[in-house]
Amino acid sequence: MTVPAPPPPDLAEAQPRGRFQRVSLRNRVTWLAAVCVAGAVALVSVAAFVTVRDSLYQQLDDNLVERAVEAAEGPLVRTSDLQQVPVAFFNATNFKITVLSADGFQFGPKGQRPPLSFAELAVARGQVPQSRRTDQETNSRVVAVPAGQGAALVMSTSLDPTQRTLAQLSVVLVVMGGAGILLAAAAGTAVARAGLRPVQRLTAAAERVALTGDLRPIPVEGDDELSRLTTSFNGMLSALAESQERQRRLVADAGHELRTPLTSLRTNLELLMASSRPGAPSLSEEDREEMLADVQAQVTELSALVGDLVELAREDTPQAVHEPVDLVDVVERALSRARRRAPRTEFDVRLAPWEMMGDATALERAVLNLLDNAAKWSPEEGRVRVELLPDPASGQVVLEVADSGPGIAPADRPYVFERFYRSSDARTLPGSGLGLSIVKQVAERHGGSVWAGEAPEGGALLRMSLPGGPPQTEQQ
Repeated sequence: MTVPAPPPPDLAEAQPRGRFQRVSLRNRVTWLAAVCVAGAVALVSVAAFVTVRDSLYQQLDDNLVERAVEAAEGPLVRTSDLQQVPVAFFNATNFKITVLSADGFQFGPKGQRPPLSFAELAVARGQVPQSRRTDQETNSRVVAVPAGQGAALVMSTSLDPTQRTLAQLSVVLVVMGGAGILLAAAAGTAVARAGLRPVQRLTAAAERVALTGDLRPIPVEGDDELSRLTTSFNGMLSALAESQERQRRLVADAGHELRTPLTSLRTNLELLMASSRPGAPSLSEEDREEMLADVQAQVTELSALVGDLVELAREDTPQAVHEPVDLVDVVERALSRARRRAPRTEFDVRLAPWEMMGDATALERAVLNLLDNAAKWSPEEGRVRVELLPDPASGQVVLEVADSGPGIAPADRPYVFERFYRSSDARTLPGSGLGLSIVKQVAERHGGSVWAGEAPEGGALLRMSLPGGPPQTEQQ
């Protein structure tokens, strides 16, 4: 028995959500402005209509009661000559009037008598001081006031003029409210179009970057939030362009540096393989050993270069550094490794206690690169001065490494920390040209800096400044 697969449970919900997501932000802003204005107009219109209606009805009641009181005190009611008043007078004044006695008898002009009820009879009998009511059948307002001698004067007027005024007012409010809503929608559209223009430029720029890789900045206009967003986006584009340029330069420099040892390694290997073939001229043992030594040196150089490239790529990646580091221990570990690599070099060490937040492994690699560089340039039985001392002016610690070699030419000092830079004197020595660039990367990642100059001993002086402070026990 085959059971049909049930439909996806969220299919019905996905369609309305998709339709909502297809509404653009500009339309949503327009609708929001229109709805807000419509709500405000509706509240104001209802409040104005209710206020005017209550005021008109109150004025109508006050006017009707005032006229009824004046008529009750007038001579026509007292002399019972109310029936002698012409009917045209009541038609012109839009009033109907009659005198109602306590036994229910009424006298007044025929055809102009107001509708009566028990409310008016209660006034005539003295049970209530006056009455006000609306007669639904005749659509009129009826009031009754005492007329003396056990009678009440009843007067009414039609509500048609008042209701026509209210109807006109409602039409005016609806028309003006609708015009206000349309105006608000138009203004919302204009504001949304003007306000979202920078967003559209950002969207077009992002699409352009995704399609073409073009990282040109976007023109910035004004100083509002969207302009600051555009400025931030331009900063991101500049950082991305700089990162791409660094990557291209790194790849180009790495390819150039790798080409020479690979070419030499391939040549030596081809010669060794050719000499082992039948009928080929054989190599002497001395030449073979020299080629094998050259191959071993090239492999060692390639390994060092690949290791430096990996380290440099790792240093380029932003990393959060929150590990407490004792800088003295870092320098001492690097010194022990440097002494093993250069056993004939003497290291004159002077270290002051210092602590900081950082990456101990990266710091040790940077210090070791400084020591290896000094040992490489120092003569045999040479002396390298290593000092870690606080700098009161900057509040940082300065690691100085000075050698007794030939020093760095003033023209080369601004470039010694760049990748793959090697002076004319250093091109004949082993190395990849990445050691000091790794030192610069580590120092800058930890909030420090590097500097190259001339040592008092006559050789090169390299400085690395790092933040931090003395241990807490010494500060106390």
